[in-house]
Amino acid sequence: MLTKTEKIAYGLGDTASNLIFQTVMMFLLLFYTDVMGIEPALVGTLFLVVRIFDAVTDPLMGAIADRTHTKYGQYRPYLLWLCVPFALISVLAFTTPQWSYNFKVAYAFVTYALLMLVYTAINIPYSALGGVMTSDPQQRVSLQSYRFVFGMLGGLIIAAGTMPLVELLGQGNVQTGYQLTMAVMGLLGLILFVLCFLGTKERVEHEVEKSAPPISSDLKLLFKNSQWRILSLVGLSLLTGQVLKASLAVYYVKYYLELPQLLSQFVTVGMIASILGCACSSWLARKVCKVKAYIALQVIAALLCGLAYFVNQSQWQMAFILFALWSFFLQMATPLLWAMMADTIDYGHLKTNRRVTGMVYSSVVFFIKMGIALGGAIAGWLLSYFGYQADMAQSAHTQQGIALSFSIIPAFGSLIVAYLMRHYILDTQTMSSIQDELSELKQQHS
Repeated sequence: MLTKTEKIAYGLGDTASNLIFQTVMMFLLLFYTDVMGIEPALVGTLFLVVRIFDAVTDPLMGAIADRTHTKYGQYRPYLLWLCVPFALISVLAFTTPQWSYNFKVAYAFVTYALLMLVYTAINIPYSALGGVMTSDPQQRVSLQSYRFVFGMLGGLIIAAGTMPLVELLGQGNVQTGYQLTMAVMGLLGLILFVLCFLGTKERVEHEVEKSAPPISSDLKLLFKNSQWRILSLVGLSLLTGQVLKASLAVYYVKYYLELPQLLSQFVTVGMIASILGCACSSWLARKVCKVKAYIALQVIAALLCGLAYFVNQSQWQMAFILFALWSFFLQMATPLLWAMMADTIDYGHLKTNRRVTGMVYSSVVFFIKMGIALGGAIAGWLLSYFGYQADMAQSAHTQQGIALSFSIIPAFGSLIVAYLMRHYILDTQTMSSIQDELSELKQQHS
């Protein structure tokens, strides 16, 4: 049984991760277009191109983590080893060099690629750590609920604190404001990763093979796992829609509702609702099969997302309410997804007699990051398509385009997820049988 203290310690690691993840989702597109002055279509392409490298780095990092063996465990040491680079590179990514346009674009490509590389290197072992802290399915949901509540607290810090800190620390210089704000966030993330390292323990152990098979064999095992394939596509579809909406939230408030003074309040309300949703996830999983619950939550989220299109520009209160409700129901589903990832590891272990924890998490994270890239890229492309001009009043055509891109289009992401999950078979009863079979196999080999 995991203690509450250990669950909190694990959750702090996601607070640290979300100081970057949520900043990228909420503000990086705006930073590139309105602060660095890069064309939105080019920013969209940047987001997508950099993710191509993840096709190599994500499974490679998962394989490296699975083959790591230290006195601190397989996955925990990476939190300690990489927290400093994580903090430094986050500052570089939000630094605006006083160079020509082409060199600025090149700088953005390089620093964004480095940011995603260090995020991969620390977040994949962190995610895999959750799968080896306990083998109990209910405890896994509880652990992931703590994780995402604390992760959303990191998002709340970003939502509520970024713009005020930019103004406070920049003293009128937005470029300096962003740089110093990320220095503060990077230092906080460093401290939280260390606390996560100190407060957690790996319990689900499997033998690290002295002569480890090639990474290609791990990949073959993955593709034999039908439930992993489903969750990978779920991650891709889900994050494409989610990031598209989150990236355009600031544009929706600033240019469609024409209330730039309420920008921080809008994203903060959404983040508070997300925290409440994550907190309710464990309760929901105890009452209802998590697979059925996940499908229902995605349908509800899609409906709420689409309804935002019909909100008149003067109805800002309704826009706030719908965004909060969408955030609540969507994030209630998030811990369930990550608990199901751990279930697919057990399923694959039973089917293939090998456990590839890091590879499963890294590969699903890869598809999630591809969804982040697609969502960000589509946001940039749509802004360009609808004629967006940075930091000026928009035409009625552009305003309607922003509203459409913020509501109807991302709703399809959740609808696709709901359809895919109809083919997912690892419900509560099935997982109980799998755990019993794995226990019997362990006893036979002991």
